[in-house]
Amino acid sequence: MENIFKALSDDNRLRIFQLLIHYNLCVCEIETILDLSQSNVSRHLGKLKSMNLIQGDKEAQWIHYQISDSFKENHTYLLKYLLDKFNQQPTFINDFRKAKAYVESPYTCQTIASDKELVISHMMQNLSNSNL
Repeated sequence: MENIFKALSDDNRLRIFQLLIHYNLCVCEIETILDLSQSNVSRHLGKLKSMNLIQGDKEAQWIHYQISDSFKENHTYLLKYLLDKFNQQPTFINDFRKAKAYVESPYTCQTIASDKELVISHMMQNLSNSNL
């Protein structure tokens, strides 16, 4: 249990973890949604994966990450607690809204690779509209 709390003791890892509770995302999607560098996201994903909190599934050249099955099965109450707390914090709420806007858009990892600013603009516009 101590390893879980160590892995989740970083704000960026918590932000990533929260997104992966809801969606399967690759590094480029996470970095775009959270406005973090690729190396930063990869390092945090590595830590979460090494503690078996997340797992990755390879699709073409991308690996899509999600909460690990073992974490979901063995830590139901902790997951429920975290979701409740994430839903009370503005940073996590905004991250979720941006992720939702991206996931519901026609954009993909390929769009991010070719026109990241278009994807960011879409997410930010959606975030502004949801705050009305």
